[in-house]
Amino acid sequence: MGPVDRTVATLGAGRNVGTGPEGYAVPHRYLEELSTASVTAARERYGSRAAIQRMVDGWHTDALLDADTAAFITERDGFYLGTVGENGWPYLQYRGGPPGFLQVLDPVDGHGVLGWADLRGNRQYLSVGNLGGSPRVSLLLMDYAQQRRLKIIGTARVVDVRDDAPADLLDRLDVYGQSGKVERLITVDVHGYDWNCPQHITPRYSEAELADVLAPVSDELTRLRAENRALREQLHRPTGVRRSPTPEAMERP
Repeated sequence: MGPVDRTVATLGAGRNVGTGPEGYAVPHRYLEELSTASVTAARERYGSRAAIQRMVDGWHTDALLDADTAAFITERDGFYLGTVGENGWPYLQYRGGPPGFLQVLDPVDGHGVLGWADLRGNRQYLSVGNLGGSPRVSLLLMDYAQQRRLKIIGTARVVDVRDDAPADLLDRLDVYGQSGKVERLITVDVHGYDWNCPQHITPRYSEAELADVLAPVSDELTRLRAENRALREQLHRPTGVRRSPTPEAMERP
């Protein structure tokens, strides 16, 4: 077994590339969709074509999202969105919001469906404009604390809220209330997804994640500060003046 074969075997056996958060096997439609002639030629050149093909063969499934993957998606407070313009240049944008703003909707025709409400931003409209030329998108979802990442490809649909957007969909996706102006609803038909290797993901923690971890330290610090304050007050409390004995008194038997 060569180095590439050992790598692929490892990817398929543990909780690394090719497995989800709970170690389950995931579909490789993602790799099938992206394996162009140029990609295949690169694998041939660098010696991984046969091993990758063995990993993909027989694993073709639909693009439905399982329960664990759906839960991971709805727990995110942001993701990276890739689109491509008519001039061929790719564009990458970060989309953020409260956990749950990216939602998993009911599947359609064997495809999982994602959706979110798109707010008014810097008004450059690069992503939205690119989607007018090509609906193909790539999403990257990160969990830095647990060193997990999920890659998704699909086709997007943009619905302007001024153009009779479905009221039920608007009510479901608009999680912002008065804190933001929703201009569009965007849905994505999932064509493939893949859990990627945790290697080289530097753990990072949000304020909320740190709050839970540091709660015992914060409680102990609060207790010590209160104790320190009480001791300082005790030291500065008047206790009467003691006079030093006179030399005569010290000489008395």
